[in-house]
Amino acid sequence: MGARALDDKVALVTGGSRGIGRAIAERFGRDGAVVAVGFARDQAAADEVVEKIGKDGGRAFAIRAELGRHGDAAALWASFDDQIELHSPQAGVDVIVNNAGIDGGTDLASLTEEGFDDVFAVNVRAPFFIVQQGLKRLRDGGRIINISSGAARLALPQSIAYGSTKGALDTFTLNLAKQLGPRGITANSVSAGITDTDMNAEWLRGNPQAHAHAASLAALGRVGQPEDIAGIVAFLASDDARWVTGRAIDATGGAGL
Repeated sequence: MGARALDDKVALVTGGSRGIGRAIAERFGRDGAVVAVGFARDQAAADEVVEKIGKDGGRAFAIRAELGRHGDAAALWASFDDQIELHSPQAGVDVIVNNAGIDGGTDLASLTEEGFDDVFAVNVRAPFFIVQQGLKRLRDGGRIINISSGAARLALPQSIAYGSTKGALDTFTLNLAKQLGPRGITANSVSAGITDTDMNAEWLRGNPQAHAHAASLAALGRVGQPEDIAGIVAFLASDDARWVTGRAIDATGGAGL
């Protein structure tokens, strides 16, 4: 087997037990990285991802931390530190993917203060402090990739808080790129569109009309798959993307063109 894009690299993927996060984790495993699969509650799902990566010839381990609470970043990194030496000859991390997020989809009139706090805590505060506390572990030349959304650039009043969190995440990414550039660290966000994941399952799956409408919103005429996003993230994590930083990469299939 020839050299792979992420051989000898260590990657952390939050929300790595399902959906887009799972596709990213499995792709990283195939590309040669040791993958820390972050999850909040579903140990069985995370273990399944770890097992799948192992069967494909990769290396992975699961780390539990329920995001959206004070101390969540510290708990995540403590779990990472406890396990990394069992899976990699070197401590530290090369790629941080902030993928975990919640929808919190509701309109301005219906959104409660508690709901607002919850969606911002998971989608903005958690990535902020995961990166802050991860910087001493992140090697020079590393990668930070934040999973954003087309909702950051499209008006979707029914998901006003969610879109606002992704706009904040894009701004966070931009500032990281400027601050960390001298270390050769790139920071980019990937703006996913409507993707066939568990988060969208309730309204998308088993509803032909909803599925057809979602597909019609993309210039490419279909609903996105987790692997579509994972491929872009894999590129950004690779050396081929060494000259790309501070960008919000559109991964909506051309929604809203």
